[in-house]
Amino acid sequence: MVLFISGAEIMFIFFVVLLIFGADKIPTIARGLAKGITQVKQATNEIKSEIQKSADIDPTKDLGGELTKEIKEVKKDLTELTHSVKRKL
Repeated sequence: MVLFISGAEIMFIFFVVLLIFGADKIPTIARGLAKGITQVKQATNEIKSEIQKSADIDPTKDLGGELTKEIKEVKKDLTELTHSVKRKL
């Protein structure tokens, strides 16, 4: 997507940049722009990966495991209580 810029307009912009900065500065400017674009892409990829990692972690899995453990402990306590009550009767 070039934002509706035609070839003639791009050449005009390049010509103005050439007049302002000179032929010897254009490669350094292009390298700087490329480095900046690369850093922005890396930052967005890191953010995407962090979001993906946080989305992959399901907090209900850990909660479910803890709940089943607690339920088993409560059942065990209840069976021990009922056994002791039955022995007394």
